[in-house]
Amino acid sequence: MTGGSDPLIAGLEVYRVGGAVRDKLLGWPVYDNDWVVVGTRPDEMLKRGFKPVGRDFPVFLHPESAEEYALARTERKAGHGYAGFKVIASPDVTLEDDLLRRDLTVNAIAEAPDGTLIDPFDGQQDIEQRQLRHVSPAFREDPLRVLRTARFLARYKTLGFAIAPDTMALMGEVSRSGELAYLAAERVWVETEKALGEAQPVSYFITLEQCDALSTWWPELTCAGLSDCLKAMASGLDNDALTSAKWRYALLVLPLDDAARESLAKRLRLPNAVSQLARHAALTHHLVENALDAAAVSHWLERLDAWRKPAQVDAQLTLVAALAPTYVDALNTAWQSAQQVSPQSLMAEGFQGAELGAALKERRHLAIENTLS
Repeated sequence: MTGGSDPLIAGLEVYRVGGAVRDKLLGWPVYDNDWVVVGTRPDEMLKRGFKPVGRDFPVFLHPESAEEYALARTERKAGHGYAGFKVIASPDVTLEDDLLRRDLTVNAIAEAPDGTLIDPFDGQQDIEQRQLRHVSPAFREDPLRVLRTARFLARYKTLGFAIAPDTMALMGEVSRSGELAYLAAERVWVETEKALGEAQPVSYFITLEQCDALSTWWPELTCAGLSDCLKAMASGLDNDALTSAKWRYALLVLPLDDAARESLAKRLRLPNAVSQLARHAALTHHLVENALDAAAVSHWLERLDAWRKPAQVDAQLTLVAALAPTYVDALNTAWQSAQQVSPQSLMAEGFQGAELGAALKERRHLAIENTLS
């Protein structure tokens, strides 16, 4: 079938593919479209005004909609990891060839411009049966698919989806082959971050444990007791203020000790904002596990760099509201009182330099003590 009214794709054999088709069939909103173009070459796309963006294979952006148009391609394993493939994109590659290289049948359905569905691997049936099933044995060639499949379960489990037993068996094969170790840490985090933002993030980690994938990238979770980590994360799932991926990660690693938390952050090469929030959450968790006293609260505020970055304290008060709501008012009052200590007033009293710093610390501590007494 050829393109519709858009003059840039007129005469081309173009199909909508992947997540847009899957989510449309599920009745979910579709925000992004991906397209595959069959039977053409890169120079033809350039001639029509498309902008090349693919480094490893021919992908082009529509100059007006900015949607992605990829030339139909096949892949052949040529090395380790998810990037270890030789890509073949030519006019001879058919639509079915392109769909065959995809991970799951629910992602291997194409839609022609007239709405006709091309579904050579029974993805529609798997959607009806609420099943995540691999397209072909080539699934095992890309270790990233283990993480992606677990992530899709985290997204669709609330709809009743499960991973097909034979697909779960393949995921176990990949995990035990050692291929997961060749993934880039940044790519592992991208998939994990997406999973943490899904409706059922607990399912992501349970699935990875069941297929022996957890020990490669998250050994600290297994050593600490995965159930405790998942329970900690689940404690915030119903709290609207803690639903971001970085908050869910911070809760997940609460049961870890400092060394294990830092080791995991280093292995995953976490963004600073994520690893920092996890450290701060651990500080807060430790604080509310014990009776509040002025020394502990002063230490907590200092470690949060409260005087230079007050927003970090406000963020942690959100966590206190979830972990120990009875402490919120006392901590908030202590924090507000400490903020009232003015460096300018101390300077007016004659304090300077190191003496000023010491006086500030002492007065703030006293203000906190007075509110807690």
